Amino acid sequence: MQSSFSMFLDAYLDVWRDSSLTDLKNLISTDYEAREITDGEIVDFGYEESLDGWEQGFKFAKENNAQWNINVISILPLRETETMAILSATLVIQGKSLETANLFFQTFKKNSMNDWKLVRSLIEAGIPYVSTNSVLFNQHGI
Repeated sequence: MQSSFSMFLDAYLDVWRDSSLTDLKNLISTDYEAREITDGEIVDFGYEESLDGWEQGFKFAKENNAQWNINVISILPLRETETMAILSATLVIQGKSLETANLFFQTFKKNSMNDWKLVRSLIEAGIPYVSTNSVLFNQHGI
């Protein structure tokens, strides 16, 4: 399962980096549900609203000739057919990273056609950008 998910995740991230809304639509379940938190404000949304958000983000990236800086922080198998990817994403414009990033907890599920689809997300938006190289997971329970 991890091999097929790794290949899928690579393709998903390539679509994201290319800002291809057309290709991304095929990777999101129409039953998609998400929650985004920005400055403490919580917004719940589904498939159609997510496409609107992706469209705005991709348009901004293209208009500003920006590149996506996406880092895979962790991959967690949840169930036999579900895997969570924890990702950080920000934009780089003219060689300079934005001061904020979004942290994505994205759950992907393998459907009956054996295809992976994004089914759920929790997004912490607008957090101060910190290099994910400095992200440490506490292994001491402190």
